[in-house]
Amino acid sequence: MRMGEDSRIWNTFDAHRLLHWAGTIGAGEQRALKEALFVAHFTEGRRLTDAEVLADAAAAAGLDRGRAVEVLADDLYAAEVRAEAALWLSRGITGVPAVVVEGKWLISGGQPASVFEEALRKMANA
Repeated sequence: MRMGEDSRIWNTFDAHRLLHWAGTIGAGEQRALKEALFVAHFTEGRRLTDAEVLADAAAAAGLDRGRAVEVLADDLYAAEVRAEAALWLSRGITGVPAVVVEGKWLISGGQPASVFEEALRKMANA
């Protein structure tokens, strides 16, 4: 992972719009795009607010780069991404990582294995 003094946290809304689009094609395509975005950000240190970077990631994932550019140029999938964000916010998720088990239980933040073990035991007894 390439992190340092010049590392940034980006507004990933457009990346999420592309991920939503990829999900309409298939789960495998969405996963491939997610991995390409991780490479662009964490390995290459590229700017995830740049439409060219996002389109490159789509192409690297085997998706149609031209269609990715169209999605980014328009407001496509914005409402769907906002609705999904609102859903997760309503369930108490304000950041990542967040693990939701069976749509009922939330384990929030980077936690040690002991926290997961305790939570899973409580879930099993619920």
